[in-house]
Amino acid sequence: MYDYQFSDPIFTAWVQFRQAFTAASRLTELKLAKVGLTPIKAYVLWVCRDYEGPLTPAEISRLLFRESNSVVQLLARMEKEGLISRIPKRKGHPFTEVHITDKGKEALRPATKEVMALSANVLSSLSDEELKQWQKLLRKIQQKALEEMHLELVPVPAALAQRIEDPER
Repeated sequence: MYDYQFSDPIFTAWVQFRQAFTAASRLTELKLAKVGLTPIKAYVLWVCRDYEGPLTPAEISRLLFRESNSVVQLLARMEKEGLISRIPKRKGHPFTEVHITDKGKEALRPATKEVMALSANVLSSLSDEELKQWQKLLRKIQQKALEEMHLELVPVPAALAQRIEDPER
């Protein structure tokens, strides 16, 4: 891989940001392939496991920042694999609900360990202070990008926020 140093420092930073994201994404794919999951399936299972209350495909789309139609297709594939179950709309429940199955929980255990070990390993190159600064800088980039798309960054639902504290549970 080339170490790009363009004449414009902003463009150089942008390319480095994109390369780091792409490298991290590919590394995550490689690690999760060992346990038979893709990153997006692992993230869906994680949300399904930790979300309290009825979880809908639309809510999964919001939580994962994915288009609704691609999430619906993904959920159909995951249901065929036995990782999740979808309970159709019914009286008193106006939305399709998504639930993780026992097979999905079992598949998520090694995936969680892989992602946690990977992120700890890659981010170990940063000191605690650098990590805090990096999170702060990423938040600014995230907010600006969302602003450009006329979207707003809002807190995750309270029940999920509490469960994020213990990702291996």
